[in-house]
Amino acid sequence: MTRSPLPANLVIGAILVALVIGVALLSTIWTPYDHAALDIAHKFQGASPAHWLGTDQLGRDVVSQLMVAAGNSMVVAVTAVLIGGTIGTALGLLASARGGWVEDLVMRLSDLGFAFPALLFAIMLAAAFGPSLPNVVIAIAFINIPVFARVARASANQIWTREYVFAARAAGLGQFAISRDHVLPNIAAPVIVQATIEFALAILIEAALSYLGLGAQPPAPSWGRMLSEAQTLMYIAPHLAIYPGLAIVTAVLGFGLLGDGLRDISDPRLSRERPA
Repeated sequence: MTRSPLPANLVIGAILVALVIGVALLSTIWTPYDHAALDIAHKFQGASPAHWLGTDQLGRDVVSQLMVAAGNSMVVAVTAVLIGGTIGTALGLLASARGGWVEDLVMRLSDLGFAFPALLFAIMLAAAFGPSLPNVVIAIAFINIPVFARVARASANQIWTREYVFAARAAGLGQFAISRDHVLPNIAAPVIVQATIEFALAILIEAALSYLGLGAQPPAPSWGRMLSEAQTLMYIAPHLAIYPGLAIVTAVLGFGLLGDGLRDISDPRLSRERPA
């Protein structure tokens, strides 16, 4: 019996994600230069053996900034999705287990959460507490809660109709024990797939907020702020906009393809329904 090959989107996504994560981890122990070191005398240099991707308007090494910015983006994405996913999944499990007015309340709160875009919520936080990465994490986590709540609730509703759940209830197990021992393990796949997709969205939102000056503050580098600083230098040094743009595309595309591939594996019917 031959094993079916892995989906191409899964393989490509995994390679791109591994590349981004590898660069982010490497930046914690090594970068070619100090990402915040200024060298005005060598500003706007092109690619060279000394500076692989050149330098910016302050003489900072572009490669070092891209590497550290990758680490910042990964920290924001992982933290925000982990917080939002944990709270949202717990609410979804609660709604499915209790039903009735509890389920209606959780779903209405989810609808309310969808009414506040991350950008608007981050602007509100920045106005109240000042722009910072923790506020970006809070904003992204907040919009992830209703997403995971809906995914967990929809998946859990299917599990509560299975025979082994009826057997567990007949054996005297309570709703909490059944949700922990039977429902949660069986909805892990769709939740993980959704988390992978949300990583891509979190990176994109973090870059957008940093572009607007609401994310990482100097000297901490960010792909979005690098784009913002480069927009007035397009005719002088276009590489300053190209490289962070490519970094954002690589990370978002990688996580998007990875999530798409994991979805195909978890539900093979989706891959069969797609046109060849």
